[in-house]
Amino acid sequence: MRIDVWSDVVCPWCSIGKKRLEKAIAGFPHRDQVEVVYHSFQLDPSAPTEPTETARQMLSRKYRMSDAQAAEAQGRVIALAAEEGMDFTRHSESPFVGTADAHRLLHLALAESGPERQAVLKDALLHAYFGEASNVADHAVLREVAVAAGLDPVRVDEVLSGREYADAVEADIRQAAAYGATGVPFFVVDQKFGISGAQPVELFAQALERAWAAAHPVLETVPGAADADACGPDGCPI
Repeated sequence: MRIDVWSDVVCPWCSIGKKRLEKAIAGFPHRDQVEVVYHSFQLDPSAPTEPTETARQMLSRKYRMSDAQAAEAQGRVIALAAEEGMDFTRHSESPFVGTADAHRLLHLALAESGPERQAVLKDALLHAYFGEASNVADHAVLREVAVAAGLDPVRVDEVLSGREYADAVEADIRQAAAYGATGVPFFVVDQKFGISGAQPVELFAQALERAWAAAHPVLETVPGAADADACGPDGCPI
């Protein structure tokens, strides 16, 4: 079973949704047969690489909130993250920055090291942004995070110095639009079931069960069929 996830590394709900999905997978009887692949989505493609404001200041400006209202909104997210076992306490300091290069490194991880390494890098980038308030558009930060996550430093430098995987990022964004996803996180389970938002663990669990049942249908015996005459494994009695 494959789960495709569209998300951004500066999206708090993406981090919370990821954690809830992982909890659902952990309780799934066939968890060893589940593969999760992360896809690119940019909340704001116009966001700068050199921060000029914090994410809180951006919220205040974009949604015409007071600073106190923006702080309250972030506080709710920080509290929800804590319930899921994540430390977002420095999120109030997180810079408002673009994520194109972070997504290119996630594609590098997937292409050269597979989904498991990509997931490690995804976690590391989310922690860098929400847990440490790091600038995840800064190449020095990205290099440090990617290398610590196990990526080849030479390949990391090559990707960051050019435009490699930029087309893959754009393809992901187009696919999200084709699915009708207008926000993230957005999950597609076995290309059959779409889930929008950081849903409860129980809903993810139900989706996993439905997708597994759809891919592994159980033969239903017609009532009374077992009573009919038939030959068995030892032959026929006549």
